[in-house]
Amino acid sequence: MSKVRVLVGTRKGAFILTSDGKREQWEVSGPHFGGWEIYHVKGSPADPNRLYASQSSGWFGQLIQRSNDGGKTWEPVGNKFAYDGTPGTHKWYDDTPHPWEFKRVWHLEPSHTDPDAVYAGVEDAALFLSSDGGQTWAEIPGLRRHETGPGWHPGAGGMCLHTVLLDPNDPARIYIAISAAGAFRSDDGGTTWRPINRGLRSQYIPDPDAEVGHCVHRIAMHRSRPNVLFMQKHWDVMRSDDAGDSWREVSGNLPTDFGFVIDVHAHEPETLYVVPIKSDSEHFPPDGKLRVYRSRTGGNEWEPLSQGLPQSDCYVNVLRDAMAVDSLDSCGIYFGTTGGQVYASADAGDTWAPIVRDLPAVLSVEVQTLP
Repeated sequence: MSKVRVLVGTRKGAFILTSDGKREQWEVSGPHFGGWEIYHVKGSPADPNRLYASQSSGWFGQLIQRSNDGGKTWEPVGNKFAYDGTPGTHKWYDDTPHPWEFKRVWHLEPSHTDPDAVYAGVEDAALFLSSDGGQTWAEIPGLRRHETGPGWHPGAGGMCLHTVLLDPNDPARIYIAISAAGAFRSDDGGTTWRPINRGLRSQYIPDPDAEVGHCVHRIAMHRSRPNVLFMQKHWDVMRSDDAGDSWREVSGNLPTDFGFVIDVHAHEPETLYVVPIKSDSEHFPPDGKLRVYRSRTGGNEWEPLSQGLPQSDCYVNVLRDAMAVDSLDSCGIYFGTTGGQVYASADAGDTWAPIVRDLPAVLSVEVQTLP
């Protein structure tokens, strides 16, 4: 029977949750790196035993941890993240020049085929690649050198490159998203980039239809259709059917179209999941009721999923990297909250149960389906 491994990054360490295919009983391992901020943990699709973790501290800076045995043991690997030497500036909130700074690795995205190849999205917005299992890192400079780069602004959480999507059918195609610059695509392995924000509209910037400047929270796609993208923006849930060349809104009947996470069912490429949050100033569920919303039509028509979730006095948030799906026959959906709960549904969202409670605030959730 297949197994499931859930990788959880929190404010105070990483946790690894494992279960069999029934997903009823869970073993909890952790905290790994207790006391450290573990912003993201992700496994390699090419080797189920290879894991990477982003470990950071205000005192000791940024480290990358690597495991070759599914998280039983870890070793620190390269922490040399240096911009490629081009100084440059971007704009700060008050429109004054601000030098690029390295602050945190927000997202790790291993290659589909090579366990030693892994991308890192960092703050301030830059993309790095390691080809030796994280020992050394080199910036992919074309992105930060884009002609629009000096006009990028940070979002409320910083100017973070938080999403990296690799096209499984085209190794040269990479999608990334930056808060608050927008989404970009490379078709040549990162040498050149183009903004893919046409159709996005943001009332909080001087030009609501600008080429860049949009606060994208998350992008998702289904492996079988890498040209179809779904986006949770600062406001609005969006869809693109042409690899990001254009977008249209699919918020439909959601109670609010503000949120951070978005994901796609493993076997149904038109089935989407989001967690609406009340507003950009009140980061908690509407009416204190924690609900996941599912669309089986690729957007516009949404249904609330609440069975097993708290429906009163719940004021947690679900951050942008804190939802994932497994690939079992009955697709499992998982998400974590800033209240330290990790919820799982073994029936595509119809019913929910907490795997664990009372962890530190959850920053990321990733899932591996194991043989």
